[in-house]
Amino acid sequence: MKAKQLIEENNKKREQLTPENEKYYSDMLIYIRLQLTLSEQQSEEVLMEMLDHLLDGQNEGKSARDIFGDDPKGYADEIIQNLPKEQKRSVIPFIMGIVLNLLSWMLMIRGVVIPIASQLNKEDVSSSVYLYPTLLTFAVIIGSVAFGVWYIFRIIKQSLFNEKASEKKDMVKAGVFGAVAMGLVIAVTMFMPEFGPSFHFSWWASLLTGGVLWLVVFLFKKFEVWFK
Repeated sequence: MKAKQLIEENNKKREQLTPENEKYYSDMLIYIRLQLTLSEQQSEEVLMEMLDHLLDGQNEGKSARDIFGDDPKGYADEIIQNLPKEQKRSVIPFIMGIVLNLLSWMLMIRGVVIPIASQLNKEDVSSSVYLYPTLLTFAVIIGSVAFGVWYIFRIIKQSLFNEKASEKKDMVKAGVFGAVAMGLVIAVTMFMPEFGPSFHFSWWASLLTGGVLWLVVFLFKKFEVWFK
């Protein structure tokens, strides 16, 4: 089976696990999947073999700790060391997918806001785009997304294999970072002075470009182009 099919089959089979075994196995599963430089196909095959082994042991009255030991992280690290690398699973396409998705929404929102603002102000709102401030804003977005991916992955890794981890606290941390990052982007957009060369970019062109970009990102994700 291909990696996608293995993931779907894994999700179904995990429903058969006891809560204790599911927690133990899911921590290892997430930990291994977060290693984006590993072969996805090989990783999913190994995870499926582990799950089948665990289900067989569970039917015999054994727990995950009886089968894999009391150090799940150490066991997962041994597996990771023996899995082949796969450069195609780079985190860069993943980050660019998020950035382009955000950019598409910003363009569509801009396309909606400009005509509404013109009606409210009873005058035309400037449709000019200044190159340098736009590039700086885009750089801030890319930096925020890249740091956000690292930060969220770090939160997830810290919560794995930790019985005292709090899902609510992790969600609050991620939410606070998201709010701060969004506030930073908005602040840069609002207070960045206009300078350098500019060009006219009408509201309808912005709306159309954002819609097309969103559709492209959606299709790329649907057909898994980002990781192929």
